[in-house]
Amino acid sequence: MARKMVAGETQGSLLCSQEGLSFWGGVDSASGKVVDAHHPLHQQSLAGKLVMLPTSRGSCTGSGVLLELIQNGNAPAALIFREAESVLTLGALVAHYVFDLSLPVIRLSALEFDLLSQQTSAHIQSDRILFEGGEIGLEPASEGAVQLTEADKNRLAGGQGEAVRIAMQILCAMAQNEGATGFLDVSKVHIDGCIYAGDALRRFAQVFDEMGAKVTVPTTMNSISVEYARWRQQGMDEGFGEAAQALADAYLNMGCQPTFTCAPYLLENPPKVGENIAWAESNAVIYANSVLGARTAKHPDFLDLCIALTGRSPATAMYQTEQRSAQRIIEMAYFETVDDAFWPMLGYLAGSLAPDCIPLIRGVAHLSPNEDNLKALCGAFGTTSGAPMLHVEGITPEADQVLPEAQIVKADKESLQRVWQQFNPKVAPVQLVALGSPHFSVSECRDLAELLEGKACKEGVVGMITMGQGSLTQARAEGLVGKIESAGFQIHGDLCWCSISEPVFPVATQTLMTNSGKYAHYGPGLSQREIRFGSLADCVAAAMTGRSPSNMPSWLA
Repeated sequence: MARKMVAGETQGSLLCSQEGLSFWGGVDSASGKVVDAHHPLHQQSLAGKLVMLPTSRGSCTGSGVLLELIQNGNAPAALIFREAESVLTLGALVAHYVFDLSLPVIRLSALEFDLLSQQTSAHIQSDRILFEGGEIGLEPASEGAVQLTEADKNRLAGGQGEAVRIAMQILCAMAQNEGATGFLDVSKVHIDGCIYAGDALRRFAQVFDEMGAKVTVPTTMNSISVEYARWRQQGMDEGFGEAAQALADAYLNMGCQPTFTCAPYLLENPPKVGENIAWAESNAVIYANSVLGARTAKHPDFLDLCIALTGRSPATAMYQTEQRSAQRIIEMAYFETVDDAFWPMLGYLAGSLAPDCIPLIRGVAHLSPNEDNLKALCGAFGTTSGAPMLHVEGITPEADQVLPEAQIVKADKESLQRVWQQFNPKVAPVQLVALGSPHFSVSECRDLAELLEGKACKEGVVGMITMGQGSLTQARAEGLVGKIESAGFQIHGDLCWCSISEPVFPVATQTLMTNSGKYAHYGPGLSQREIRFGSLADCVAAAMTGRSPSNMPSWLA
């Protein structure tokens, strides 16, 4: 059944892909050009096109990128999906409810999607899609009404102020989009929309701040785009720095905590098994659901604030026990031993094998992954899959939940070798070693300090780490920061690799080395540099020698 998830009329040429796309890190927010070097639409412009995708994937900040494109006139003319989609749909809903701008969003059945994808152009009307030789009828977003409590009705009627009224409007529209029939209370919120991906995110936050909005539940903040207290002395562009700080300040004014980390699970008092929370930031969502056993949807940017203002989240699938079961089983080839590079590569591969469903990974429990390994796994998984969680047999708390009809797929050694080769097409000189995507933990600092003992970065090579201030304070108290910095590495708080910019990002860099599968994927589009990948030990070796690895690790070769 074809449904109009966001109303509007438009027409144009069709641009279709059978692979999901993350707008954050995948689409230039100024021009609408696809910059994801791994995507089939790479270098194509989405501006003014009727863009057809199975769904979105990747970062929750995609909603902010879309809103920026809508406001600067370089957005697609419409978005047409084959499957459920929330991130980009929300960007269009915020444009409508907050800024009175229109971008139609349509969801088609598989047959309708295939039919339309064979056309060259189409005309979207209020009740149909017209194309040469045919048409597809459009129905409203949902046939059923969302059930509201008396308190919800009061919020929607403006009883708690204009900011809460608009937030509740957006929440109701998203509940319909996601098939939720009601709302539930959440205990914690994590805001992802504080990254300055364009001025639209600042304007959104300031609109609510100027209305006097205040969060109603404990609300942490993601990494931001500058070091809050140091960006001027670091030589950041004044206009960019002021805008990024103003965005952060708007959320602080609304009562959010200045945690500035993309890894809120590293903070004190992480959520517990079964606890209903509302987190944005894809790696954090996947880690919370998968490793902690907490419950959160993959909330897009903007919805996080709406939930924080109301304490209410649409009661979508991830909050329901029966909807968290594995729908696909990935049987991994046996490895007797691995190094830490295995886990981000496994996450990247698992996401490509389960791009639209929750997988269970089998065959790796004997490798005993630690929390840092699982952090790397979840971060990389979110780049290639739109699913909000995964299971690892024998490791994660809900791994016994598997649908009887779950499809089994096998992942052999060669499939991991292909991931390695994709990340390391050839040996290259390295000018930068980038660690901390997601944010570096204290235990990773301990490992790095041990690897760096008695060593120093080669002249012309910079080592850089991003981490949250809480972890940084603890690492400093343990004496780890001094050991790491004495070897030539820099440590930066508040920001992360997905938001870092020049001149903090070294301008002379041509190729960088990372141990992050997440940044190995997003980095080429975000930094416009070549990227190489390896274990933490490989990264240290690259810092010492200025060269990327020449061979696969022995366990993989």
